[in-house]
Amino acid sequence: MKKYIKSIFILPMLFLVIAACNEDFLEPQPLSFFTTDNVFVDRAGFEALLVTMRKDLTREQTAQKNFMAHQWAASEAGVPWLQMDFTALTPNSDRYQQFVTQINDIFEMVKNANVAITRIDDLEWTDEQDRNEVLAEAYWHRSYWYYRLIGNYGDLPFLKEEVRGVRLDFQSHSRWAILDQIQSDMEFAVQHLPVSAAPGIPTKGAGDHLLAKIYLANMEFDQAVAAASRVIDGPYALMTERFGVEADDPEKNVIWDLHRHANKNSGQNTETILAFVDRWEAPPTARTPGLFTMRVYNCSWWHSSIGKDKDGNRGTIDAGPLYDSLGRGNPDVALSDWHSYTIWEEAGYDYTNTPDLRRADINWFDREELYYNNPASSQYLEPFDPENMDIPSEYWARVYPSPFYKTYSPNAPDQTSIPMGSNGDWYIYRLAETYLIRAEAYYWQGDLASAATDLNTVRQRANAPAISPAEVTIDFIFDERARELFAEEPRQNELLHYGSQK
Repeated sequence: MKKYIKSIFILPMLFLVIAACNEDFLEPQPLSFFTTDNVFVDRAGFEALLVTMRKDLTREQTAQKNFMAHQWAASEAGVPWLQMDFTALTPNSDRYQQFVTQINDIFEMVKNANVAITRIDDLEWTDEQDRNEVLAEAYWHRSYWYYRLIGNYGDLPFLKEEVRGVRLDFQSHSRWAILDQIQSDMEFAVQHLPVSAAPGIPTKGAGDHLLAKIYLANMEFDQAVAAASRVIDGPYALMTERFGVEADDPEKNVIWDLHRHANKNSGQNTETILAFVDRWEAPPTARTPGLFTMRVYNCSWWHSSIGKDKDGNRGTIDAGPLYDSLGRGNPDVALSDWHSYTIWEEAGYDYTNTPDLRRADINWFDREELYYNNPASSQYLEPFDPENMDIPSEYWARVYPSPFYKTYSPNAPDQTSIPMGSNGDWYIYRLAETYLIRAEAYYWQGDLASAATDLNTVRQRANAPAISPAEVTIDFIFDERARELFAEEPRQNELLHYGSQK
């Protein structure tokens, strides 16, 4: 009986040992898996890829080494403090700012668009409009990123289809050839993009806005005016009255409201053409690392080497008042005096007495407003004194004003991380830029009166003095872009398209 009982236990064990020796036992048996062959079989499969492309747009403005920070650091408006050692910037490496490696990131986004474009006719569409809408948005994304690529690098390979194997035969195309291609693609796209859509999805307005930029870069000025006019005459309008969160705060103004993150995709905001969605309250996998605007653009006012008091002790610290507003500035982009002062000193007024709401005291944090925030300092709450710095002559470079209304992105109530710029929606395109695109197109046509009208439309909302047609120059137009579109437009790219006109 005992022998019988033992055999009951031994035989199953021998079976398990024998099975364990079989390699097939170790092979996983997936219940399902996704490939390009079983995903892109209907519109839902393509929609999943479009969602990825829309999420790719957040790379422009989120995380510390974001693409837009590179744009402003490479312009007249800022200096990349952390990349001053240009010996660390080579064709295949970049120690601090990813001026080089971002090209690989952007080509990854081009690849996503090309997958959709190449496979669009691998299935029989029951509704041709479904096909065209998917293709139109894929064209929009590819054109958006190629416009950025040629702005960064000039001539480079244009990938028109999905790369499905190893290739070593890539050849550069001229930026003009690429402009012709994305112009043609976008002329198709604007015919099929939706007039309205959920936040974060490109619409016909976003299509015409991008097409106007492409026409302008391609020196097709009549078409640029026409495309911009379709946007301006469409379902959009500049915001000229208080709205949204904080609208009841009498100290603020419409410019402040325009740039509150909760207002950018609000139904009240008729100026938004396209803005991505990024919310702290979303699941961790659905949100980005954050905007990092306070880290990227604000100065290192809190640092021990900068904020010393008269006793040589720390007068400024990374805690308490100021820290919750200005955050832990790095900065990756040290804003120049040209951007902070020069472009505002027009019509006989200085930055301390400007009627322009975009430089209003409530919207900016100036050097003179900095104070010692360390309770342990003998100068607690007293104004910052640059003579206490280790190198006082560096005051004008190390401590600079902040466009607070753009950079302020405080932590959420339940967010305990270092304040660097929390999550928030951000503009890709808004109507004020469309007016400035059309103003430039009018300028190249020689129609200075119409250019002045568009410039003054934007300036009037900001309470800035009107200008006359005789005052319209290309420099003024680009100064106006810097005043209106700080941290929004890809500054270096837009300067390059102007250079191509000359």
